[in-house]
Amino acid sequence: MKLTNKDLQFHMQKKFITNLFFLLVLNLLVKPFYILGIDAEIINRVGAETYGIYFSLFNFSFLFNIFLDFGINNFNTKNVAQNEHLLTKYFSKLFSLKLLLVLCYVFFTISAGFIWGYSNYALKLLLLLAFNQGLVAIILYLRSNLGGIQMFVKDSVISVLDRFLMILFCSLLLWGNVIDQPFEIEWFIYTQTLSYTITLFIALFWVWQKSAFVKIKFNHLFSFAIIKQSAPYALLILLMTFYYRSDSVMLEKLLEDGSRQAGYYAQAYRFFEAGNMVAYLFSVLLLPIFSKMIKEKQVLNGIIDISFKIMFSGAIILSVLCFQFGEEILNWRYHDLSHQSVHLFSVLMFCFVCISSTYVFGTLLTANGDLRVLNFLAGSAVVINIGLNFLFIVKWQALGSAIASLITQLMVSIVQIIVSKKKFHIRMTFSGFTQFLFFVFGVLSISYISYSYVSNWVIAMVVFVFSSFVFSLFIRMIPIKRMMYIVRND
Repeated sequence: MKLTNKDLQFHMQKKFITNLFFLLVLNLLVKPFYILGIDAEIINRVGAETYGIYFSLFNFSFLFNIFLDFGINNFNTKNVAQNEHLLTKYFSKLFSLKLLLVLCYVFFTISAGFIWGYSNYALKLLLLLAFNQGLVAIILYLRSNLGGIQMFVKDSVISVLDRFLMILFCSLLLWGNVIDQPFEIEWFIYTQTLSYTITLFIALFWVWQKSAFVKIKFNHLFSFAIIKQSAPYALLILLMTFYYRSDSVMLEKLLEDGSRQAGYYAQAYRFFEAGNMVAYLFSVLLLPIFSKMIKEKQVLNGIIDISFKIMFSGAIILSVLCFQFGEEILNWRYHDLSHQSVHLFSVLMFCFVCISSTYVFGTLLTANGDLRVLNFLAGSAVVINIGLNFLFIVKWQALGSAIASLITQLMVSIVQIIVSKKKFHIRMTFSGFTQFLFFVFGVLSISYISYSYVSNWVIAMVVFVFSSFVFSLFIRMIPIKRMMYIVRND
């Protein structure tokens, strides 16, 4: 029996909801403990200044990610989702191209670090981090194939496996009494290397089962053609990396106490990243789903509505939570805490709301191939972000960098929503806009009441989160009945 367009839309919404639930459960079990347990404890052990050096180098290693990916992952996910036979046809050649790009990336990153003036010790750390980034790039390429052929369960497992292994290895080093000397930041990097390597081989095995991978074979003509086709994706990644990752690098270079300021920034940023890791999962699921639906000319309003409401609700609740209880949360986790980190934390978590929007509407535009619009927007964001950083860092140190990020991300998210609305004829009613405003006002009110009238801050946080979730269901910001109906029926 031939499925109607409405049946196909319903099926894709069900696939999104069920796989999102599985993906969220896995990631919420693993990644918060990694960020709050392992990563935060390492900051305490090595100190804010040493971690600040690592954090700056870590972000520096992202700046040349264009050579690692060259847009191949997004290009591959989109095309494999629309034509699954391409996995078998191109996997060996693309995998070989990936290995070559990793070598180019390591060369350019170390060369740039040398020109930037890093010390021999910093260059050693940068080399290790660059190697790890190469492993991550190959894992992400393998995941793009799993996502493209809709193997979301295995993709979900791979998404948390590296962090799960890091938790095991770092726990042994931190609390297992296997060493009798102070923890060194290099050990943290070595555990990353081991975890990524194991994850890579498992992901490779799963993709190999679905492809015709036989041997490494580099094809010049094929590689040139793929790079030419994926160049717009590569440019987008380069531009987004610069306005996402340049903050801590600029902090370290523009200020006399740059390493310490980068360390304070990292204290707040690690919590932001914990939320961002979860939000990013939406784009991982949505890109192949959007791509397939666009190819089959399905109406997208339903899945956009569900995904954005879930994303927006979670982002607002988390951001308001961190704004209201920021000082208590950071004091609970860090020993060497600057008061500046508390203000940083609040600003960065409101950036999270903007980025969450990007994971829906930016992904939608990527799936539709609107790279010219996205690249122009990302290029504008780079200019604005770097310009604001130069102005604000000197005046407000790390806080200035966070404010620059907030302004940039807000601009990007607003423009993406406007462009998406025009291109896909997305319905945005006055009642829907009122619902969003009412939800924000309600969550702010709940946070104030919880903070003011519940003496224990942990209990107050639990009351706030639970009450906000119930409120979101009551006003149908999270359409739970509709989601349950979709899951139960197909």
